[in-house]
Amino acid sequence: MHRENRPGRLSIQHAVVGDVRVVTVHGEIDHDVKDVLSQALLFENGITPLRIVADLSGVTFMDSSGINVFVAAYQRASDAQGWLRIAAAQDSVVRLLQMVGIDEIIPCHRTVEQALNP
Repeated sequence: MHRENRPGRLSIQHAVVGDVRVVTVHGEIDHDVKDVLSQALLFENGITPLRIVADLSGVTFMDSSGINVFVAAYQRASDAQGWLRIAAAQDSVVRLLQMVGIDEIIPCHRTVEQALNP
């Protein structure tokens, strides 16, 4: 899932650590890529993963579209008795998450390793 036509656009990698799906995101999260991000977070082989860590260490920009995607993914995972955690966000993204109060709804961790542990 790459958007290579503009520098800084979105790229997403997936890994599984134990029973947790780690979705590593690089680039910019905005309206143009919200559907790609949503698909990456919400579906794995047509099934919603129960436990998801979103590694945002490579995200350089995020607008309200990204916030909406994370809220929807959190709600969907919670409805399936699972969870979503955000990890390793850069300072500008952390400030946005704090400004809109997402950090009070979705657990945010400094590292992926912390997010993987209960």
